[in-house]
Formats: sequence, C-alpha cells, structure tokens
Amino acid sequence: MNAKRADRVRIFDTTLRDGEQSPGVSLSATEKVEIARWLVRMGVDVIEAGFPAASHEERLAVEQVAREVGQGGGSQPTPTICALARATDADIDVAWEAIRSAKRPCIHTFLAASDIHLEYKLRITRQQAIERTKAAVARARSYCDCVQFSPEDASRADTDFLCEMVAAAVEAGATTINIPDTVG
Repeated sequence: MNAKRADRVRIFDTTLRDGEQSPGVSLSATEKVEIARWLVRMGVDVIEAGFPAASHEERLAVEQVAREVGQGGGSQPTPTICALARATDADIDVAWEAIRSAKRPCIHTFLAASDIHLEYKLRITRQQAIERTKAAVARARSYCDCVQFSPEDASRADTDFLCEMVAAAVEAGATTINIPDTVG
C-alpha cells in the first residue's frame, strides 16, 4: 500500500468493478481511466480496476488503467491497481497479465465460504475450499506482494469455518482480508 504506518486508514475503491453491476452501467476503457484519474486526485489508495477474466474487453480496460494510472507520476501518490479473480489458476493468471505493468499491482481473489454456496454453487467440501483458498492465494502471491482474499458470502458462513478459511489465506500469503456480505 502507499503507507507503511499501521495507524493510517487506506481507501479501497471498487467503483470501476462493482459500479458496473448496476443495471445499464458499462464503462469503456477510456471511462475507466478517466474515473481512475479522479480517484487518484481524491486520494484513493487502492483502485480495483475490474475483473479481467469477465471478458476480453474488461481485461484490456484493466490493462489500460494499470498502464496509464498505475505508473504514478505527478504530485499524487501512486495508487495500488487491483484486479479481481476467482480462486482459479486461469483467473489469477489473467488478472496478473492485466495489472503487471502497474507500479503497485494487487490481485484480489475470492472463494465462497457459506455452506449453501459451497454445496450448490461450487459443489465442493469445506476442506476442498480450504485447499483452493491456499492454492489461489499462493499463486497470486507468486506474482505480486499484494494479495487480497475475500471469503464470498461470509455473513452466511459458519463462523469457525470462516476463521479457518481466513487463517489459511493469511498463512498462504494474503496481505489483506475482506469479509464481504455478498448477498446481504
């Protein structure tokens, strides 16, 4: 991140990724770069530029943000440019390719944590989820020092399992943990 002090609040902005989940919103690469530049002016520390595995166009847009905004320069601090990736090798590899030109790249990987998502969405066991968490974080960490992990649907997860999953992510090298209320 931009500062080493533990007592500093860091701003993580998901406008370029999560904002596109609003009905009718689709940002071009040019619009993403323009918004990212404004986020830097506002002092945002981490910009989640998008979900590169979603489409070829999205990957190109994230690459452009990393290249044009993630290099720093000027009077503003250089932001961390983050890309979202499911906990799969393919997603993590595409995320890295999209952000590798940024001075401060970060991969944000996620995996379901609630039993309902594990059973019906992914069709995996809790133990398999722990192993996938470790593998995904380790792969992301092999590319860059900044790795964020989110246990998807955490608010409906069993608390002990959620703690086990988060511990596995930290042990594998996650530098930031995000506990989302995905469907809440």
